Amino acid sequence: MYAYVDHSAGGFTVKEALYIWILLMSLITFVTFGIDKNKAVHHKERISEKTLLTLSLIGEAFGGLLGMKVFHHKTLKKKFRLVSLFAILWVMILFACILSVI
Repeated sequence: MYAYVDHSAGGFTVKEALYIWILLMSLITFVTFGIDKNKAVHHKERISEKTLLTLSLIGEAFGGLLGMKVFHHKTLKKKFRLVSLFAILWVMILFACILSVI
């Protein structure tokens, strides 16, 4: 039961759109963590924790976790680890639900 999508018109299936969303939001979240780390090192105005946590929740936790590891940023803050792990679980459940319907 797959919906027909005319790819010549630039349309995406739900599965393709989900992959694109995860890829783009992971990249945006990863880069945002890197920018905030750079600002922290140079004592400049920072990106709020609320923004970083929101990106991890609605965007993509994989990019947030990778950013935390690569940039050694926010790794000691328990709420960032918990939110990232919760968001990964949420994405896995969402993926399972969507893929089982498609």
